[in-house]
Amino acid sequence: MRIISGRFRGRPLVSFKASHIRPTTDRVKESIFNKLNVYWDESRVLDLYSGTGNLTLEALSWGANHVTSVESHDKSIEIIRKNLSQFKVTSQVTLRKYDVLKFLKEYSGPPFDVILVDPPFTKKLADQSMDAVSVSGVFHRDTVIVIESSGTEVIKDEYQPFVLWDRKNFGDKVVSFFHIGQP
Repeated sequence: MRIISGRFRGRPLVSFKASHIRPTTDRVKESIFNKLNVYWDESRVLDLYSGTGNLTLEALSWGANHVTSVESHDKSIEIIRKNLSQFKVTSQVTLRKYDVLKFLKEYSGPPFDVILVDPPFTKKLADQSMDAVSVSGVFHRDTVIVIESSGTEVIKDEYQPFVLWDRKNFGDKVVSFFHIGQP
């Protein structure tokens, strides 16, 4: 895995062995980050189900000011910490070892500009995660949400107040973009 663009372009992430992780491919990352290119500069980003920190680091590379990464798996936390240290960005990231759904329910801090959601496909959490985001305090009226899901999962076109802005299919993966109204 590597960073595809921005200030860290081409830099590899730490290698790992963890069967529970399914990192976002370069092709999918490129689609997500190009689609949202005007949103990254100086943004506050929330990366839910952070895995390796792949999307966290890509967001920082594209110009995000700060990323809060939420992950509950011990091995993933270890990998994320190594990546943050290797890229020397620990001061730009708040790493929370937390169950994502519980985090969303309890969150009371400032809202985020971009929310990245990449739940484990095996647990079929995409719809439940979107429901939880839509009633959480993590967003403001201009927040954009990107969620990756398996092609077999149900993702609605609306999670009030969010509506589907765009959807892209990548084989067994679907990437859905949500915004309040039209961006």
